[in-house]
Amino acid sequence: MREEKNQTFVGDFILQGLLDPDQYGLLFLSLILIMYTVAIMGNTVLILLIHFDSQLHTPMYVLLKHLSFMDILNISNTVPKMAFNYISGRKSITFAGCGFQLFLCVNFVGTECLILTAMSYDRYVAICHPLRYPIFMNHRISIILATVCWLGGIINSILHTTYVMLLPYCDKRTIEHFICEIEAMLRITCIDTSKYEENVFVSSAFFFLIPFVIILISYGQILRIVLHMKSMEAQKKAFSTCSSHLAVVAMFYGSCIVTYMRPKSYHTPGQDKVIAISYTILAPMLNPVIYSLRNKDVLCSLKKAFGKALSHRNENF
Repeated sequence: MREEKNQTFVGDFILQGLLDPDQYGLLFLSLILIMYTVAIMGNTVLILLIHFDSQLHTPMYVLLKHLSFMDILNISNTVPKMAFNYISGRKSITFAGCGFQLFLCVNFVGTECLILTAMSYDRYVAICHPLRYPIFMNHRISIILATVCWLGGIINSILHTTYVMLLPYCDKRTIEHFICEIEAMLRITCIDTSKYEENVFVSSAFFFLIPFVIILISYGQILRIVLHMKSMEAQKKAFSTCSSHLAVVAMFYGSCIVTYMRPKSYHTPGQDKVIAISYTILAPMLNPVIYSLRNKDVLCSLKKAFGKALSHRNENF
């Protein structure tokens, strides 16, 4: 038993990866790198717009700025290592590197779930209780909510990462995934982890299922209020703002619930890889696109920024 435990601290892990070393692998890697670039640029632009445009200094956009910052870190935790391993032909990742990647992955997934819930609360108060909005949702409260979301994700991640990285691993330390992820790592342990998997299910229910139900209830109330609005313009604005948030929620929560709340017997390496793409690559790339293209305030701010940039350029010429 002591020898097994020592194996936990010695040697590298092998990440099986997502791409095969052939012409199609290189094509998919190019596509993923394009998605990575779009995600970094899109989220960076959104953060800068929110920071410099005073009209976007509202609780909803404060939370959105945190979401964009998290998406940058989330996709950067995955794609650069994947690309490096593919290009170099190496598949190894150090024990410390794997632990750090696992910590960040669990942290970002949990924190993003909580922030999306906080954003649904913001929309609920804004539409269902507009006169009380300055009381129930203001800049100070949005900062507190964002802080609580980050702390919740960090504490949850510390607990899971510590337990998983202290498990004894067998001689074959090949992780059949492109990231160090809980379910993939449990498959290569030398002990029965059924008790811990129950804890993962409970934790997932707290971070995924309960917030998802809260979001559904919030938007159920919002839909009830919107349908009773007399102004068609007000209805369109409410639907436009809320539909973008719901699109993100459906994609992110769907993939996370399928990943972390399925029984171990239903997990296969191929399915886990495909599903993980949704919340590690697709969601960070699509979030700024969805929020900018379907949000009039962000679009106006973007047009204003481009207008200033063009006028400044013309003045220089």
